[in-house]
Formats: sequence, C-alpha cells, structure tokens
Amino acid sequence: MTARPELTDLLASARVVSLPLRTRFRGVSEREALLFQGENGWAEWSPFLEYEDEEAAIWLRAAIEFASGDLPPMRRTQIGINATLPAVGPDAIEKALRPFGKFSTVKIKVAEKGQTIQDDLDRIIRVWQTYPETKIRLDANGGFQVGEAITLVGMMLENGIQLEYFEQPCQTIGELAEFKHKLSRYSDSILVAADESVRKVSDPLAVALAGAADILVLKAAPLGGIQKTLDLAAEAGLPVVVSSALETSIGISMGLHLAGALPDLAYECGLGTAAMFIGDVTKEPLIAAEGILEIRRVEPAESKLQTFAADDHRADWWIDRLERCYRLI
Repeated sequence: MTARPELTDLLASARVVSLPLRTRFRGVSEREALLFQGENGWAEWSPFLEYEDEEAAIWLRAAIEFASGDLPPMRRTQIGINATLPAVGPDAIEKALRPFGKFSTVKIKVAEKGQTIQDDLDRIIRVWQTYPETKIRLDANGGFQVGEAITLVGMMLENGIQLEYFEQPCQTIGELAEFKHKLSRYSDSILVAADESVRKVSDPLAVALAGAADILVLKAAPLGGIQKTLDLAAEAGLPVVVSSALETSIGISMGLHLAGALPDLAYECGLGTAAMFIGDVTKEPLIAAEGILEIRRVEPAESKLQTFAADDHRADWWIDRLERCYRLI
C-alpha cells in the first residue's frame, strides 16, 4: 500500500492547468487538472468538476500511487491506440480525426444530448465511407434506452457497417444485460463493453458477474490506481480495454502503465486523447505515431505550465478541493 505523503508535500509542487479542446467533448471545451510531483515523477489529479469529494478522493489515491508508490513491472513497451471521434457533424469528421494521424480503429461518440439516432448514423456512415478499412466502436456513455441502441445497431447492419463493440449503450447493468441478449438476435460478433457500469457503481465486478458485458473498459484514476485496477481485471476475467479520462499527457502516462502491466491486452486502447487538446503540459505530448504509443513517464515543461495555467480563482478551487479530499484518504 502506498504511504500517504504529507499534504504540504503535495501542495509544494502542485500546479493547476486548463487545456483547451479542439472540439467540445463530454460537455466541456476546457479540461482542468491539478499536477504534482512525487518520488517517481509527476502525476495528475483531474476528477471531473461535478464529482463529489468521496469519488474525487479515489482519483487522488491513484495519483499518489503513480507519483510515489510501487508500480508493477511492464509486460510490453508500447500500446496500440484507437482514435476518438466526438459527436460532430459529418463534414467535421476528417478535421476532428486528423490529429490522431494513422489509426486502424475509431471510437465514435453517440447519444449526444440534442442529437438524434439519424445524426449518429450519418456520422457513422461518413466514417465508414472515409476510412473503409478502420474498425468501428461506438460509445454512448449510457445515453440510450435499450430499444434505441438496438435500433442504431440494426440501421448500421442494414447499411453493411460492421461494429467491433458497443461501449456502455445503456445506463444500468440490467439494461446492458437486456441489450446484450437482444443484440444476439442480430449478430453473434458484436461485443458489449462496460465503462460507467464498472467505475460508477458500488461493486465494479457486478457487471461481469451479471454476464452483461464482454469487455471491460478500465480507467486507472477512477478505479483507485494501477494495482487496484489490475486486481479488478484479474478477478473479472474479461478482456480489457484501457481508456483515458480526458487527461493531459501526464494522466495518460498512468493509463499506459496500466495497459503495460496487464497480462493480456487483445484490443487497442483509448489512450490517444491528448490529440484532442490544442496544447499540452509537456513539449513531448503522448501523441500516437502509426497508431502506437510508447510507455513512458511525462515531464511537464515550465513554459507550458505557465501558458496553460488556470485562472487564480480556479487554482484556488482546486487547492481547496485537494485539501478536502486529502482528508478522506
């Protein structure tokens, strides 16, 4: 178990940044994060703004482990990466995907508030037509009802579009299980992946025990760190995709170390999201080359920390939050 550093040690190196996104994503146009340095190097603490302190404290444990704790040995040196497409219109797709460079898999966001299933289908069709050799994944972030998710899959199949997996089509584990059962009538090759049903529930193993998913999408920070996530993956016994939580390159580095430590890694991972930022905290951001990221730690550059420094009132908000959450770990 990682020893808890003194709060004064965290505060001594803490820097709060705000990175602008190329395209609005997950309802935000800027991503705030608090960075600090430990014995191993730099770590990131960036629970989303709406999260309560109890949940944010789990992310803090993960960051402390990465900064100062014992890390597992790496089983590989590089990780295959998928591109991520926000819920943009068809004409904006190529511009949104260009920063990812060459890729063989793309995860398409669907079920955006204010959009229709036809909007989603139009986006999917344009990706399929523009990148015909690319594997397609969908991610609804739990935004569909079961019938809506089935309808979208049916429309894809009618257009001859194959789907690798559908990530979190519905919100609850019961809905996921129902979707998985109904999906089997349409296709025996499309897989169901669970994200929020792992990291946003009291029992992260519940979705695996219910047989409601084929794949687990795991994020190191929300699950309490690399070792806790490895333990969860081992107990669940399902294939794993490691994904980012829209972090800076420092946070993505933790995800890469998780992916590197897994015994088996059959799928490309969603750790290429640094490409979605206009800038980053380092001069050597974790941008995939030929669909690959090397596993490495990231050092921030002082010039970048100054360029992307959060406004004083936002920095004060993060420091206050850090002090509250520190008392919970």
